[in-house]
Amino acid sequence: MLSTQGYAVMTAKAALQPFAFERRDVGPHDVLIAITHCGICHSDIHQARDEWGGSIFPMVPGHEIVGVITRVGSMVTRFHVDETAGVGCFVDSCRTCPACREGSEQYCEAGMLFTYSGRDKNGQLTQGGYSTQIVVDEHYVLRIPSALSPAGAAPLLCAGITTYSPLRHWGVGKYHKLAVVGLGGLGHMAVKIGKALGTEVTVLSTSEQKRKDAVRLGAFDFALTSQPETFTRLQRHFDFILDTVSAPHNYNDYVNLLKTDGTMILVGAPDKPTLLESFPLILHRRRIAGSVIGGIRETQEMLDFCGKHQIESDIELIPIQQVNEAYERVLKGDVRFRFVIDLGSMK
Repeated sequence: MLSTQGYAVMTAKAALQPFAFERRDVGPHDVLIAITHCGICHSDIHQARDEWGGSIFPMVPGHEIVGVITRVGSMVTRFHVDETAGVGCFVDSCRTCPACREGSEQYCEAGMLFTYSGRDKNGQLTQGGYSTQIVVDEHYVLRIPSALSPAGAAPLLCAGITTYSPLRHWGVGKYHKLAVVGLGGLGHMAVKIGKALGTEVTVLSTSEQKRKDAVRLGAFDFALTSQPETFTRLQRHFDFILDTVSAPHNYNDYVNLLKTDGTMILVGAPDKPTLLESFPLILHRRRIAGSVIGGIRETQEMLDFCGKHQIESDIELIPIQQVNEAYERVLKGDVRFRFVIDLGSMK
């Protein structure tokens, strides 16, 4: 076993604190990654506070992991020592169901094994990236392009793929008009990726303060959803809407902004259900769909795309000792646009 240092939540809603634990030894198909950076995702906070239910403690959060490979197993063929590598939201799946066989492991019928707060086939609790090292099967490891900085690339392992996957799946591209609802960790990546795909992107936000950032990130337009006039002016305007907001809000208002045959894609996860009216969907053959992260093959495609287009997350780099303060700031929306932990601070 490998002695590892990290920060953990010992019980739901408790503060993160230093935590020593053990990783499994490096097996024939495993790689050992010395973690240099790990992003803070809002889902880390949900899980640490058991707001979705099913959280397992003690918990070392973190699924936006970048580091350097320090050891490889005897059967590893995809990676080598000293290579920069990443780990995203899951570290295993059944590998045999139709979803896994087609490269959509995120929809594994047996359930993907989460990078943290999961149990592997041996019953061992998985622990995440707020730590000094991690052991992962090579099939679930990503190669980080040299064009990307480790800190800027880390949030791509969740925020990047969460927005890239639905845009690619629904064929969003040139000549389309895309609305991005919310300009946070997910939304700012959606703007950058949408722009690189040749899409006309409009940011829809409740905050006028986000206007300058939207333009800087590449948005064609910006509109305030706090103004009722917005929903009149932009009726039947968009081919696609990507909704990144995790706070409860009225989906019906946004459905009316879609053209006939338009699609609204949900990637945010509000903790309360939303009533949905049928006629705005029926009368214009509109759709509401959902999407979650991406498979390993698609995530690598996203990383390569971001490397080619020089797309990174806008981040604030912090030492691990400030992680509890960062959680509170995320809840207040006080981050532009993603916190990333410098794991060198563990030393």
